Amino acid sequence: MSAAVGKRPSLYATAVGKKYAMAISGLVLMGYVLLHMVGNLKIYFGAESMNKYSEWLREVGEPALPREWLLWGIRIVLLVAVFVHIHAAYALTMMNRRARPEKYVSKRDYVAADFASRTMRWTGIIVVFFVIFHLLDITWGPANPDFITGDPYHNVIESFQRIPVAIAYVIANLALGIHLYHGAWSLFQSMGWFGTWRRPFAIVFAGLIVLGNVSFPLAVMFGVVE
Repeated sequence: MSAAVGKRPSLYATAVGKKYAMAISGLVLMGYVLLHMVGNLKIYFGAESMNKYSEWLREVGEPALPREWLLWGIRIVLLVAVFVHIHAAYALTMMNRRARPEKYVSKRDYVAADFASRTMRWTGIIVVFFVIFHLLDITWGPANPDFITGDPYHNVIESFQRIPVAIAYVIANLALGIHLYHGAWSLFQSMGWFGTWRRPFAIVFAGLIVLGNVSFPLAVMFGVVE
């Protein structure tokens, strides 16, 4: 008998598998970003509306599930999606470097490359640090001197009244928009979903998220929301 054939690598071990992983985890994260932004629009309806929404997030799933179990389940899914997204991106970068050890020397190639695609690594890093600060600032409170547990409306107002923090939020969300634009466009290619609608969708989706998220600190800074 001939020698046993070597074991085939798993799908994730291939570049195609990693692109699928990035695309699927990216879709999960895009869905969360959209829902998070829509939920935060409650700030324009006042403290009672936003605080009730925050409390509803903790109660959803009751009485079938104990309080906050569904919320924590969603958090775990998001955490896994973030880990998969970052790991797949890093692994793909390493695979590309091994396949092409020498960088392009043509300035023309560099200029022709899309700005969003060239800055994906850096916008991704900015977004990760922004999310960590956002959790410490508004969700958990260590980065917010006037934090009050169970009062998200108050915490948002107090946070964005600090001008450097508000500006940081604006900059971080511009980086998020650039990241979303290229990510939303390229994930459809990774999944094999082609069409002329990809770029318009990416522009509209990223623009909607940026406009919504940037409006919150600006509304507090200019006194629209108090």
